[in-house]
Amino acid sequence: MTKARVVSLSELGGAEVIKVIDKELPSPAKGEVQIRQTAIGFNFIDVYQRSGYYPLDLPTGLGHEAVGVVEALGDGVTGLKVGDRVMYMNAGIGAYASARNVAADKLVPVPSNVSDEVAAAVFFKAMTAQYLIQKTYKVKAGDIVVVHAAAGGVGQILAGWAKALGAFVVGTVGSQAKMAAAKEAGCDAVVNYSQPNWVEEVLKATGGKKANVVYDSVAKTTFMGSLDCVAPFGTLALFGAASGSAPEIQPEILNKKGCLFLTRPSVFPHNATHALLQENAKAVFDAIAKGYVKVQIGAKFPLEQAADAHRAAESRKVSGAIVMIP
Repeated sequence: MTKARVVSLSELGGAEVIKVIDKELPSPAKGEVQIRQTAIGFNFIDVYQRSGYYPLDLPTGLGHEAVGVVEALGDGVTGLKVGDRVMYMNAGIGAYASARNVAADKLVPVPSNVSDEVAAAVFFKAMTAQYLIQKTYKVKAGDIVVVHAAAGGVGQILAGWAKALGAFVVGTVGSQAKMAAAKEAGCDAVVNYSQPNWVEEVLKATGGKKANVVYDSVAKTTFMGSLDCVAPFGTLALFGAASGSAPEIQPEILNKKGCLFLTRPSVFPHNATHALLQENAKAVFDAIAKGYVKVQIGAKFPLEQAADAHRAAESRKVSGAIVMIP
């Protein structure tokens, strides 16, 4: 057996419920691979799950994505060998660990031009951006795109990728301190959505034109304003709830505001099969190679300080991605 350090939760709540414990890891079962993890990605869904906003069955681990090196193969595993660099983002809760057994069909190879830390920082977030920008609404040159939380991990990727495709990108942020990071990510203009007139500022930035698509991961504090930023027949993609759940609306409001399309997508259904996962991962790594997706690592924490990583994310003081190192 392999000894691993893992995050374990026996209750849901604040960051203080995060405990790091020793665990004996058995040999990989049939169809599994044992990975020595080298970098772990943090995503805001981890906070939702730890807090109970998205409840988990207890006891539970945390985390969805990590990068590592194959240490052992279970029976029936093909296409992988010991020493391969691999990563995952949907192999079940439990990525906050120094080592782990993972179903082989949940793994993707990491290209040699992408470091472990960059892969952990970007993959889940870039896979989120990929479906939003290539499937939920296919961004093209000349589009007007609004990206909320544009200084965050997904927001920076969305802004830069949309800009690389030729869109005019307006980013929004929750504080003045984050405006520079959003601008650096590729936004043509940046607006502070904590200000009461932020919708007017978005329209001022676009010369009065509304957006083909608004990508909203903030929800409660931005949702109604987001509807007022969407052009007739345009799309509002609500893909997160950093400030709380979006208010309920009557469908008729979508008609009155211009026959709008409202969708609530998520990353896992878009990668529900091995074939889809490989296809979408290739699109992400291609975008990285082309320079469409750039990575800013905002903070690194040892796995032992996972609780501090959560506190840093919830304080909204970190611009860019958070990575944990086992």
